[in-house]
Amino acid sequence: MTTQALAQAATPALDPAKMDAFADTMIGMLNAGALALMTSVGHRTGLFDTMAQMPPATSAEIAARAGLNERYVREWLGAMATGGLVDHAHADQTYHLCGEHAAFLTRAATPDNIAAFAQYMAVMGGVEDRIVDCFHNGGGVSYGCYHRFHEVMAEDSGQTVLASLLEHILPLAPGLTARLEAGIQVMDIGCGSGRALNLMARAFPKSWFTGYDLCEETIAAGRAEADRLGLKNIQFLQRDTSDLDEPATYDLITAFDAIHDQARPDVVLAAIARALKPGGVFLMQDIGLSSHVHRNMDHPIAPLIYTISTMHCTSVSLAQGGAGLGAAWGRELAQDMLAAAGFGDVTVHDLPHDFQNCYYVARVSA
Repeated sequence: MTTQALAQAATPALDPAKMDAFADTMIGMLNAGALALMTSVGHRTGLFDTMAQMPPATSAEIAARAGLNERYVREWLGAMATGGLVDHAHADQTYHLCGEHAAFLTRAATPDNIAAFAQYMAVMGGVEDRIVDCFHNGGGVSYGCYHRFHEVMAEDSGQTVLASLLEHILPLAPGLTARLEAGIQVMDIGCGSGRALNLMARAFPKSWFTGYDLCEETIAAGRAEADRLGLKNIQFLQRDTSDLDEPATYDLITAFDAIHDQARPDVVLAAIARALKPGGVFLMQDIGLSSHVHRNMDHPIAPLIYTISTMHCTSVSLAQGGAGLGAAWGRELAQDMLAAAGFGDVTVHDLPHDFQNCYYVARVSA
């Protein structure tokens, strides 16, 4: 048998049906990716919000109502119509956003507004060249390179945290709301723009709130909102929490989608445990995946989470010489790390409104 014949015999026959199905999948992926970017544009320009309040209308009428350029609106509507997000009537050249779709595409639909999450596509794409370089050379991309990330993250948090914080999240720790009403010391790790902390400070005026974040831009945003609200029981400070040393200072410490981004999450968790007063509570929201890929196969947005983790979460930690846990560090590793930090009493909760995250209520062992 010739060398060529041996090579052909060793090569398994390809399944044409499987090839065709995968080609269809890839074409669908390209269309879905394009629609995700256009969905972000529709959210940022307010087009979905505008169309939700209109009967079927022409591109000129929609552009006029939204205060936008008609030529761009017309092309965007082409993407929306061919992608099935809006209805199009050829006879009178009108476009319409039906109520069933508006329920997932408008600001009024919060916390169900999926269009807000589409903004991550452009944010992640903006650092693609830098991430590709990291694939070749290691290292990471610093926070400052992510244009609009904090703005988008604040809107994301506004849907998953703010809308449910007082009614559903804080009550996960029995008696916590009553303690906040009476007056306790609270710290938020990686507070970002401070919207959650400002909400708590406004709701519980007898408690004192401190927000820590590495980014001066977000700290400034938190302070500005607190000033606008006239809050006197809150402070925002820029600092690296990996060197946090405030033993037995706080009754409640929160971390909303922040621990996995830390350079030294093990050090931060141990510092949080030390910073709690006896009987204090650590309330941590983080991504609700498993630490094992095979257990995430059926998660509805696992590819999105791994993508954001590759493009942001893992990289910003590695940029600081950190552990690079990534967003998909998972429940198993999170619980192991909480235990290693000294938290002997940990319960994990899922909330019906939030399939992306889970919530850990942790207390230090007595």
